[in-house]
Amino acid sequence: MIPVTEFRQFSEQQPAFRVLKPWWDVFTDYLSVAMLMIGVFGCTLQVMQGKIICLPRVQPIHNISVYNVSNSNLPLNTPKPITPGTVEMKGLKTDLDLQQYSFINQMCYERALHWYAKYFPYLVLIHTLIFMLCSNFWFKFPGSSSKIEHFISILGKCFDSPWTTRALCKVSGEEPEEKDNRKNNLNKSNMNLSPLESPLVKTQSLKSIPEKFIVDKAAAGALDKKEGEQAKALFEKVKKFRIHVEEGDLLYVMYVRQTILKVLKFLFIIGYNSALVSEVRFTVECNVDIQDMTGYNHFSCNHTMAHLFSKLSFCYLCFVGVYGLTCLYTLYWLFYRSLKEYSFEYVRLETGINDIPDVKNDFAFMFHMIDQYDPLYSKRFAVFLSEASENKLKQLNLNNEWTAEKLRQRLQTNASNRLELQLFMLSGLPDTIFEITELQSLKLEIINNVMIPATIAQLDNLQELSLCQCSVKIHSAALAFLKENLKILRVKFDDVRELPPWMYGLRNLEELYLIGSLSPDVSKNITLDSFRELKSLKHLFIKSNLSKIPQGAVDVSGHLQKLCIHNDGTKLVMLNNLKKMVNLTELDLIHCDLDHIHHSIFSLLALEELNLKENNLKSIQEIVSFQYLRKLTILKLWYNSITHIPVEIKKLTSLERLYFSHNKIEVLPSQLFLCHKLRYLDLSYNDIRFIPPEIGVMQSLQYFSISCNKVESVPDELYFCKKLITLKIGKNNLCSLSPKIGNLVLLSYLDIKGNHFETLPPELGDCRALKKNGLIVEDTLFETLPFDIREQMKSE
Repeated sequence: MIPVTEFRQFSEQQPAFRVLKPWWDVFTDYLSVAMLMIGVFGCTLQVMQGKIICLPRVQPIHNISVYNVSNSNLPLNTPKPITPGTVEMKGLKTDLDLQQYSFINQMCYERALHWYAKYFPYLVLIHTLIFMLCSNFWFKFPGSSSKIEHFISILGKCFDSPWTTRALCKVSGEEPEEKDNRKNNLNKSNMNLSPLESPLVKTQSLKSIPEKFIVDKAAAGALDKKEGEQAKALFEKVKKFRIHVEEGDLLYVMYVRQTILKVLKFLFIIGYNSALVSEVRFTVECNVDIQDMTGYNHFSCNHTMAHLFSKLSFCYLCFVGVYGLTCLYTLYWLFYRSLKEYSFEYVRLETGINDIPDVKNDFAFMFHMIDQYDPLYSKRFAVFLSEASENKLKQLNLNNEWTAEKLRQRLQTNASNRLELQLFMLSGLPDTIFEITELQSLKLEIINNVMIPATIAQLDNLQELSLCQCSVKIHSAALAFLKENLKILRVKFDDVRELPPWMYGLRNLEELYLIGSLSPDVSKNITLDSFRELKSLKHLFIKSNLSKIPQGAVDVSGHLQKLCIHNDGTKLVMLNNLKKMVNLTELDLIHCDLDHIHHSIFSLLALEELNLKENNLKSIQEIVSFQYLRKLTILKLWYNSITHIPVEIKKLTSLERLYFSHNKIEVLPSQLFLCHKLRYLDLSYNDIRFIPPEIGVMQSLQYFSISCNKVESVPDELYFCKKLITLKIGKNNLCSLSPKIGNLVLLSYLDIKGNHFETLPPELGDCRALKKNGLIVEDTLFETLPFDIREQMKSE
């Protein structure tokens, strides 16, 4: 026997597919069941009861009486005597037995009865089965059934997901303020209720609300981590399924084809049944050549089921007619409406979720089908097509993952001595950040779709914001807060169009850092919006590949104090705009491929520091013009190709720090040491062989580095610079260290490693500030010092 479990599959599959069966499919299914019952009933009658009854048909013979059948030897025309008490029987004597009648019935059934009258029940059964197969073929065909099963699976999960209810309440619902207002209005209305409408009555009415609605409302208010992860997975499934299904229209074509086939089948059935239904007769004349076996050739037959089959056939035709009209309506619906496009306009209007996209092809067709079942399915499914809903879910999951306690553990002090929180590669900005009110600096790196909400106003101490490859949007209230409180903004970008437009209105901003590489064509024509609104901007740092100084920097030239342009090797031309920056105190032109010192720099009379690092300077004859910059105290000409220091450098008497490292200088002019205010002199990484004795004039010198040169001896005059704290003479060709080094009592850092020393003078012990960790020397050479001096240096 067939196990019951085999049928359970069909009973379980039908409820799953019901959402894709519109009313006409359901109606035709019931019609198919009715037609199937007609066919089964007719087949049962055909099998269980006699099909036809036949009698011989002969010419009647007048005035002949038939007597007792037992007197068969008498002639037919011989009258028999009638005994008293016996009733005379009259009729036609056939002399046929039961087997002969059965044979005649079968012969006439096969030869004389019309095929339609014989096979009508079977035709009904076959046609009905074909109708049923056509109605469900798209649920069975592999290419379409896989999509349908996947869609129904996702649809059910989306419908039952707690996030769906929460999203419909939160994304399209009321703001907290509106809810408070409604609550207050409700309280006021309760106060004005009549006794019949008291809160008690309302409480009782609430009890009549179905329990599942109350549960759904509670579920909407709280979404645990597991439910959030499940909803997140649903968003990914919906995205992938949409991309897959929108590629073609297989489902639509399959449904159209099966509907057309049903219509053609309907026309065929109506056509031949209408023509043949009259062939179902109650009486049938049968003429068969079987006289040798029965003695008769002509028979009159009675088709016992003819009357019932005739009624069933008319009933069947009625059902088929209604079925066909329904299929015609289905065709009209399929071709009259644009089923390959589906708009969620009504959902957007009803829910307020304005970013639900319209869909097409098979994805749209399935939504049209489930709308016939219940539009609520489309509404709840649409939640998972909305980017706003997805962002809301991500935000909720983000808040669950990054609690305020976890964020506080990541706080650290940055280079600006501010309490900083750094977030890297998150899916968004956790709302819990705004609970850390002590936060002073916020650094966001590689975070897409950052939305800075109005709650940032809770961070009263926030002064610094860093955005590294982040696409940022900002609430108007948040922008108002940043305009008043933000002091430092750092933006790292890949395209100038990624610069946040709201940064141009931060009127209290003091420092702005813009970092990003541009394509060569864009770098030539880069245009930043006007910085005129940045009334407090003092420091502007741009690291890019510009060809000229942006006009935005000129707009703030009146109050800009520090300008730094790091150009990554791109040649910077058109420096005339520098003349307008009269209040500039610090100028950094780093890696700008400058081959000379531009004359516009010499007009910056307020300049105190100039940094020309990593350029292509070979000659600095223009250095004499620096004498007009009376306030210039720091000059950085390092990492260039300078071979010669002009003697005019002696005129820079205000210099305090001078950087000549990483050049190609071979000779030091004695005039260099006439800059008697120099406290910091870096000549490392050059080709210097000799140090002039005039160095002893520099009584203010505290830092002197001549490491990585070719110096063979150090003049004793160097040790007259008694304020030296740092002395770097390592990696040279020195053979001995003068005992006069003991005069440098303030020396705390000494680098002599990489020379040809054999011993160290014990006078190093007179350098009381020099300790072991400040003495850079080979270990074997350090052991040449007396034991007590070594112990003295090792002690803290």
